[in-house]
Amino acid sequence: MSEFLQLFSQYNVPGAFLVNIELTLWSALFSLLLGVVLLMMRISPISSLRTVAGAYVEFFKNMPLTIIMVFMVLGAFAQLKLTFSSTFATNFFWLAVTGLSLYTAAFVCESLRSGINTVPLGQAEAARALGLSFMQSATQIILPQAFRGSVAPLGNTLIALLKNSTVAAAASVATETSSLMSEMIEFHANSIVAIFLIFAFGYVILIIPIGALTTFLSNKLAVRR
Repeated sequence: MSEFLQLFSQYNVPGAFLVNIELTLWSALFSLLLGVVLLMMRISPISSLRTVAGAYVEFFKNMPLTIIMVFMVLGAFAQLKLTFSSTFATNFFWLAVTGLSLYTAAFVCESLRSGINTVPLGQAEAARALGLSFMQSATQIILPQAFRGSVAPLGNTLIALLKNSTVAAAASVATETSSLMSEMIEFHANSIVAIFLIFAFGYVILIIPIGALTTFLSNKLAVRR
């Protein structure tokens, strides 16, 4: 117990987890917005939009996240001069959020598309019969039902995003959990087991409520047919 207390007294472990939570929440918001746009493009009657959205999803689904995060630093920042803030920590935080959002949006799109598959075809046909446009039928009829049918996949995507936030170290975010864990191991090599347990239980504590809430909402919002 004294070993754990010593580590907590020397390092800001809760602060590191807070950084990962912030990365997750911001990335979840932006990836949801982008994922909805991609979904609308994938179900659009315009073939070129479907092609672009499909190519985006396939590209990012098959691209390792670490490569994306490294590109955000060496490509977007160093070569393309993409800057969000003059403050070092803030700038790389938002670069990491951008990389996580671009990557996760592909999985959000696929999760929502699985929800659309639960919507009966007659719903879209009825919308067309009423004279609704594509945007009207998609936003007022199809998407609301798709969200209800994709709660579980979206919850799994959020859990994966929380875990993936540890890759932010590749984007030079030096205050998140994986960076702090590496620092702790470097200076306390004899406490590797204790360090591992601290971060392992930390993520278990964060992830279990998300899974429980997702299961509850999935059962609560499921469409009974």
